[in-house]
Amino acid sequence: MVPADSVFMFVSTALVWVMTPAIALFYGGMVKSKNVLSTAMYSFGSLGIVSVLWILVGYSLAFSTGGNAILGDLSWAGLHDVTFKPNADYSATIPHNLFMMFQMTFAVLTIAIISGGFVGRMRFSAYLIFISLWCVLVYAPVAHWVWGVGGWIRNLGVLDFAGGNVVHISSGVAALILALVLGKRKESETGRHNLMLVLIGGSLLWLGWFGFNVGSALSLNEVAMYAFINTNTAAACGLIGWAAVEWIVNKKPTLSGAISGGIAGLVAITPAAGFVTPMASILIGLVGGIVCFWGVTYLKSKLGYDDTLDAFGIHGIGGTWGGIATGLFASKAVNSAGANGLFYGDPSLVWKQLVAIVSTYIFVGIASFIIIKAIQLFMPIRVDEEAEKRGLDITLHGEHAYGQPYEEGVYEQAAAK
Repeated sequence: MVPADSVFMFVSTALVWVMTPAIALFYGGMVKSKNVLSTAMYSFGSLGIVSVLWILVGYSLAFSTGGNAILGDLSWAGLHDVTFKPNADYSATIPHNLFMMFQMTFAVLTIAIISGGFVGRMRFSAYLIFISLWCVLVYAPVAHWVWGVGGWIRNLGVLDFAGGNVVHISSGVAALILALVLGKRKESETGRHNLMLVLIGGSLLWLGWFGFNVGSALSLNEVAMYAFINTNTAAACGLIGWAAVEWIVNKKPTLSGAISGGIAGLVAITPAAGFVTPMASILIGLVGGIVCFWGVTYLKSKLGYDDTLDAFGIHGIGGTWGGIATGLFASKAVNSAGANGLFYGDPSLVWKQLVAIVSTYIFVGIASFIIIKAIQLFMPIRVDEEAEKRGLDITLHGEHAYGQPYEEGVYEQAAAK
């Protein structure tokens, strides 16, 4: 065990943890004031539910070494044998239980991201049931495929440094499925009631992403520094790409667009962060900002789905581009444990990346659809029209973000119901 690596990973884990409250702020600022608290509750619901499920069974199903190519077993359930002693299958230099906590923050964040697809219209009770099932039945298997010992995507030689498939594609696809099943909002405009919350949340996400990507090196080494440089560079270029296209198309660059572009660049570099050069990260981030702008502005309008806060438009599309870009730009000169991509002499890596991406889309899409439709058999999953009109803060949670009710006696009416 290396003390410096343990400190590095402890800080990285704390940074990734902060990303979930940051999502609450970022998403909360993007909605109308009547839904800001309910939007934040989706993120904090994930912090509560997933943190516990990860300890009970999630970590074991995702990372235990006694399972098969599809899923781990329950040998580490309840953190049995997950101790301070390092597990060399994942890292010989940090405590095993620290690695477990680092991975827990990824699971929590992934599920918080999903909520961007349906804020303002999904019942909180249905959401809690959905995320409980999704964590165990969807997230854990995909994490095992990609990162777990014996996972079939890992064995195929696919590269996913920090969660292009596991976090971003899976959350984006799940958000799209929920948006389609729940249907469109009654009020089509998003609102963006507080852009300063968006700014604070987006800035904290950018900060937390250093723990997310750099920490995935599991050691403060040369690969970690590549990931550090690439993460910031891609974010900056994503911001530039989105803002530039928005400026050309809409004649004005917006703050919300610039922040969204930065996040798009961060999403795009996630699978590639520890495998590509800084020059490649410039192109990955720039294209990431442009294609996510296209997804949010044109694809959603063309296909007519209501992905409220563009979870699929940014995370699904950005993660897809990032996975493909990894297959193009990966270089063993950056990371000897990786592989060479198309531009470094091995076209097979692109095909491997595409197999992983398509498989994740299919599995996550079908599994998410089955889970939400199964829940729908037993309970309503969408709030009624009156609740949606008045806002979920007061109708589901009995609070108002800014201290005053929307109408006379609204708290009393909610309590009486």
